[in-house]
Amino acid sequence: MAKYADFEKCARDRGRERDRRSARGYEIKVARSMGDMMKVVAIRSAVFMSEQSCPYREEFDGNDFCATHLIGYVDGEPAACLRGRFFASFAKLERLAVRHEYRNTRLSFDIVWAGIELARKKGYTTIYGHAQDRLVKFWSRFGAKPMGGNRKLVFSDYSYTEMLLEVDPHPEPLTLDSDPYQLIRPEGDWDTPGILEGSVARPVTSPMRGNEAA
Repeated sequence: MAKYADFEKCARDRGRERDRRSARGYEIKVARSMGDMMKVVAIRSAVFMSEQSCPYREEFDGNDFCATHLIGYVDGEPAACLRGRFFASFAKLERLAVRHEYRNTRLSFDIVWAGIELARKKGYTTIYGHAQDRLVKFWSRFGAKPMGGNRKLVFSDYSYTEMLLEVDPHPEPLTLDSDPYQLIRPEGDWDTPGILEGSVARPVTSPMRGNEAA
């Protein structure tokens, strides 16, 4: 697999581009509520179930509540989503969906880069995915390459290619040496103090009630 020789420079360039797009109303967030999950369901239903005739039970496959979801917005409107799942030695990016009226934007690229950066921050350098055969070129733009081996992969009436992307390690990944407060912050928002850090201002009282004190 090819690596990015200067991944950090690429990240800085993308960061500047994201700043410009943010001024135009682009935003990518991690799904953190049932309301956010409803947006994910709506986007994927429009793309996969409506456009690609994917059966409901195959699209919503039982993995959505053990995954991290990114939502891409344009002027506040939910326009794209991406699912990430994390295994022992690799991350898997999947279920990329962009509503048809936003496919002439760079949102699909932005949300994939955000997924890659999320995986890197979590300490992953190997990212795996399944690309519909017609979309192999799209994923190759991120440095991903077909795995080879001729493993036939067909589901929900489409033929897929296994893709693999190797990236440079994040300069400050989350590890056991990370600040423990950082590790309890909301997913993807590890650089912003979280709500539990505010509780530090209260005195330690170890409150218990009733039988809990036994």
